[in-house]
Amino acid sequence: MEKEEFRRHGYEFIDWLADYFEQVEEYPVKSTVKPGEIKGLLSKDPPGTGEPMEKIFNDFKETIIPGITHWQHPGWFAYFPANNSPASVLAELLTAGLGVQSMIWQTSPAAAELEEVVMQWLARMLGLPGTMSGVIQDTASTATLCALLTAREKATGFEANRAGLKQPLRVYASEEGHSSIDKAVKIAGYGIENLRRVPTDERYALVPGELERAVNEDKRQGLEPACVVATVGSTSSAAVDPLKEIGEICNRYNLWFHVDAAYGGTAALLPEKRWALGGVEAADSFVFNPHKWMLTNFDCSAYFVKDEELLTRTFEIHPEYLKTGYDAVVKNYRDWGIQLGRRFRALKLWFVIRSYGIKGLQDVIREHIRLAETFKSWVEEDERFELMAPVDFSLVCFRFKKKGVSEDELNRLNKLLLEKVNGSGRVFLTHTSLNGSYVIRISIGQRTTTEKNVREAWDLIKSFASSL
Repeated sequence: MEKEEFRRHGYEFIDWLADYFEQVEEYPVKSTVKPGEIKGLLSKDPPGTGEPMEKIFNDFKETIIPGITHWQHPGWFAYFPANNSPASVLAELLTAGLGVQSMIWQTSPAAAELEEVVMQWLARMLGLPGTMSGVIQDTASTATLCALLTAREKATGFEANRAGLKQPLRVYASEEGHSSIDKAVKIAGYGIENLRRVPTDERYALVPGELERAVNEDKRQGLEPACVVATVGSTSSAAVDPLKEIGEICNRYNLWFHVDAAYGGTAALLPEKRWALGGVEAADSFVFNPHKWMLTNFDCSAYFVKDEELLTRTFEIHPEYLKTGYDAVVKNYRDWGIQLGRRFRALKLWFVIRSYGIKGLQDVIREHIRLAETFKSWVEEDERFELMAPVDFSLVCFRFKKKGVSEDELNRLNKLLLEKVNGSGRVFLTHTSLNGSYVIRISIGQRTTTEKNVREAWDLIKSFASSL
């Protein structure tokens, strides 16, 4: 492709994206295609010769877009947000054009040093301890795996890296902890049978006394406790585990303490929500996702550790072809995680923070929390519905209720209600299970969502509830 053709298509794509940002609300939030439908529209064989970009782009619009679920739609209330912003998209464009592979300092000094600086910015923005150092991972799942691998090496004196695990190590997390913990426990070699799920209280937060009881019970049986994973903003209910009390237990028993704040960590940008990280100074590692609720394109997960030497000792390798004369005085982020090759993710984070400023980011988060509180008040005022979990951030868990109806029937009715609401194409919500109850979640965090969109969701919910 010649320069002028590249320029012409580039302008065309940017124009299309600018229109998409403005018109995304016109699409159904959730794709309506059936399984296999997109595959049926795609050629079974790759082209023998190159095709013109006009045809490729047209096929993108005609074939791919109908199969897209629109995460940037203002009616997106499903799962958690994965929001973006114009500043982040433009930075991604530059990142793609530069094609940087930032595995070590020498492969792009600016990429390494910018990552170091923006991670220091984030630590200060969230009020994390000054003793913590940061690295950008792809997702919180990867960060949690890194934490469990480092915890494994600390518990075995780095013997596991050399000879493998010789005795079982135990990992602890609440009943509401994310499924990525299960996956990390399996991948890291602990074995899923060595993950203990600790009971939670009425707010779905881990009960410290139950954690300590489990640790002591395992020790009496000759097992070796190694790691505790606490959650700030659980996926089902946005529960917040008591970090201070958990940290004290970890300190008492010399356990690695990892905090998964993938969703809830962004709320700590607000001084009034920083209580959620109270006690984080005891954590050995901490992760939150700017790609969830901080206007930064997926993927961008901020992972912090108290002792960077333990982290790098877990992952470092020194093949001759990667050695440079700068290794003693720089940070080579290839030693800070699983991957050798690394994307230049720091650039989009830098663009977002500089474009919005701390105040601009706070305004966005504060508005989402206000909208959640507004939705919560509507639920409380309507006797046909009930709240199912505390509302500390921008997630509201609720359900339709009906007197004289069994729990199984309530579950069926709420499942039907959610299907009808999502079938409208105007909004997209998801569900979870809390204490055996089918619960509807509305997660408010899309950049373009306004009170109008939240009100539309509530009106749809009420309307379909009437038909039940």
